[in-house]
Amino acid sequence: MTRILVVDDDKNTLRLYEMELTELEYDISTAGTAREALERFRSDSPDLVLLDIRMPGMDGLEVLARMLSFDRHLPIILISAYSHFRDNFLSWAADAYIAKSSDLSELKWTIARLLSRRKTGPRRPWGHREPAHKYA
Repeated sequence: MTRILVVDDDKNTLRLYEMELTELEYDISTAGTAREALERFRSDSPDLVLLDIRMPGMDGLEVLARMLSFDRHLPIILISAYSHFRDNFLSWAADAYIAKSSDLSELKWTIARLLSRRKTGPRRPWGHREPAHKYA
């Protein structure tokens, strides 16, 4: 079963993502803080990470860098309610950037696309950034 780590400091967002993604038969683990996310990352060995950017203490961009330093082939999707992070060059190391929304269709599509690519071949070349969705 595919393991997805969902990281967000908002408990309602965590519950929503966990419910929706469990229905798609993903094995979901959650973390509410950056520190907890790094612990879960090391213990659970996820196949993909959904990572909130704005969190108290260590932000998601620092977590992204730490995770990729251990596994640069791990697909990571940044999720944020703040679109200005999309222009931050540190976010470019992620495979996708998705604005938070109650409509999770773009998120689900992006997860399926990244997981499918991971099964069929290597991750995109380092430094290459694809649009977060088909309209970008």
